[in-house]
Amino acid sequence: MADSAHILILDDDTDVAYAAQMLLRRRHGRVATLDDPARLSNLLEAGAPDVVLLDLNFTPGRIDGAEGLAVLDRLRALARPPAVIALTAYADVPLAVEALKRGASDFITKPWDNARLIAAVDSALARRSAAAGAAATSGLMGDSNAMRDVKSMIASVAPTEANVMVLGENGVGKELVARAIHAASSRAGATFLAVDMGALPESTFESELFGHRKGSFTDARSDRAGRFQAARGGSLFLDEIGNMPLGAQAKLLTALERREVTPIGADRPEAIDVRIVSATNLDEARLFDPGVFRPDLLFRLNTIVIRVPPLRERRDDVPGLLHHYLSLYEAQYRRPVRELAPSAQERLCAWSWPGNVRALRHACERAVILAAQDEYRYEDFGLAMPAPAALPEAPARLAAVAAHEGADGEFRLGALERETIAAALDKAKGNISLAARMLGLSRAALYRKLGKHGI
Repeated sequence: MADSAHILILDDDTDVAYAAQMLLRRRHGRVATLDDPARLSNLLEAGAPDVVLLDLNFTPGRIDGAEGLAVLDRLRALARPPAVIALTAYADVPLAVEALKRGASDFITKPWDNARLIAAVDSALARRSAAAGAAATSGLMGDSNAMRDVKSMIASVAPTEANVMVLGENGVGKELVARAIHAASSRAGATFLAVDMGALPESTFESELFGHRKGSFTDARSDRAGRFQAARGGSLFLDEIGNMPLGAQAKLLTALERREVTPIGADRPEAIDVRIVSATNLDEARLFDPGVFRPDLLFRLNTIVIRVPPLRERRDDVPGLLHHYLSLYEAQYRRPVRELAPSAQERLCAWSWPGNVRALRHACERAVILAAQDEYRYEDFGLAMPAPAALPEAPARLAAVAAHEGADGEFRLGALERETIAAALDKAKGNISLAARMLGLSRAALYRKLGKHGI
């Protein structure tokens, strides 16, 4: 079992729901099914799920998706809305676009490819963890000089059609920057669609981005819109762009140069109308290495570059972020309002925050849940251990293990795991994919551990 995420499959076809449940249970512990949206209220009383696979039609014969869209609106209105993946047997582009406009994070056409469904759920969980709390923020937070520069860049570039590349470590808020660009652009009324490029298998890259026609390959049982078509008229956010294989980079470059895509099995290309915002946590030196990233594609994507500074380089923003997220979680969990002890704030401002704003948010959530005193203390945030600068060599690792041995002779594995993950992130300079490889984990598994330890 990969994690304790709560997944709900809402589909009136019990056979379809059961098949998805059996598939996802191999990776996720809590996978529930529901065949009638009228019974959704009872389920939500026990807590909102993390991800909902939502069928868009429940009444036999209906194909307009109105029933599913109504449920989608209801789910998105929750205090902590789940990530919603729309399911439909009808590969209808306008319906898929409408679901995305209303807040769905992705869409899947039935019958699905198992690997594609698993990837969509893993990506939704990772992105939900990365973006949690963003809905409660009216914009990018922070009033430091560094963040003022970022906001100024956004205000300048948003009204244009220039492609933008957002650079920064994991957790700094690159997707928030992309959304701010879209919101301030002439395309704000159209779709903003985010795609985790690092999670797309190269074998299905063209189908996912450009779409396919029924019968074009073995599992192509219906026409399917690609992400370029689904985001038509809006903005397409290509996240983790630095993790794409070179072969996939060449295909993306061709689409951007020609401003058209050809769905697999189609006779003619289709014009595309999207604005591209991309992001990567790759070190810039590696980004300019032609063995890692194609220079011609880079020049297509980085017309404008926005560099989002890590939290350790804008410590003036830490107090405001702390008070914002503490207040947010006090309201969410209905906990008493507490002041932050001055000594705790001083130490938190000095912390290196290897996971940046995401780590700070997790730490605040932990503090709100566990605090037992009249004010928040440093220990409530779970950051008692200093963030190491690099992965230790073997003797140092043994010393670290000894340091986590309790008085009763037992080892504190949780603390040791947290320290190792923080060290890997630091050595990988925030690159999630590289850190995951160093730790022998998948990217999705590492995201879940980051949430678990508040990194």
